[in-house]
Amino acid sequence: MASLVGAVCVYAILRLVTGPDRPARTDVVQGALVGVGLAVVTVEVLSRVRAIKVNGWVTLPGCGVPGNGFLTRAACTWMFPGPVNVPDEATYWRSHVDAAGRLLSGQRSYVMHFPAEGLPPNEAFWSLTMGDASNRFVPNPLRRYSVSDRSGLAPNADGSVDVHIQTTAPVGHESNWLPAPSGRFTLWLRVYLPGRVILDGRYAVPPVTEAVTPP
Repeated sequence: MASLVGAVCVYAILRLVTGPDRPARTDVVQGALVGVGLAVVTVEVLSRVRAIKVNGWVTLPGCGVPGNGFLTRAACTWMFPGPVNVPDEATYWRSHVDAAGRLLSGQRSYVMHFPAEGLPPNEAFWSLTMGDASNRFVPNPLRRYSVSDRSGLAPNADGSVDVHIQTTAPVGHESNWLPAPSGRFTLWLRVYLPGRVILDGRYAVPPVTEAVTPP
């Protein structure tokens, strides 16, 4: 998105500079466009440089910390729209790709497998939220827009937990279903009062893998 905005700004500047009837206010407009374009590109570059990517999930350390520079704050806002707490209070991840690096889409069914004792450690709660291509809640018959440790997720026999992410309810696993839209979507994982392994960067969020269809 930032690259597109930057390209549009550059194009507009070239049109102003090379136009046959360049008005007197061109320099002011040109300066504003340059400033906006560079600011947007700078923020996205910074967010990409500082971001940590594991298993298709992205997080940005240090968001919400008092004393952050304005560029860091802007990068956090760019990556995680909405209120951002200090890491000790909440940690955030987002993903729009599966384990194979393909964009998440309701055209496929997915499973997010948490091993036994592998749910996000916390002193409050965690939640996995679904957002459509516009980052809006996805209408569904259950009015379920997220799953969490308060959702009554059913564990497997070995203590692991599978979250099923797809457009239709998985037979026999309805309690662990996170409804998906028919098109592209984004997942958000939030952990409140995260455990030390998260704060130390030692917790790896499980990948979102495409579900295996029984033969």
